[in-house]
Amino acid sequence: MKSATIPSVRVEPELREQVESLLGEGETVSEFVEASVRAAVLRRHHQAEFIARGLRSLDDARRTGDYVDADVVVRKLQRKLDAARARRTATDR
Repeated sequence: MKSATIPSVRVEPELREQVESLLGEGETVSEFVEASVRAAVLRRHHQAEFIARGLRSLDDARRTGDYVDADVVVRKLQRKLDAARARRTATDR
């Protein structure tokens, strides 16, 4: 398969300098841009999958009438967060 190009993008000189200052050993700006585009595509793909799962879950809840109250979910998440913080505090000692 032939490779294709992504259109060049004009940026402020300061942004170009920031990019160049972050390049790894032997890395080019083009490689950096390609890696950034790949990461953005993957992030958008994951975001679309997340939204699709949420919409399927909503449809299922509406169909079955089986909902979990938001306060219950928040309390469970808060307990998990509190437990994780306690574990971290215990290991930091």
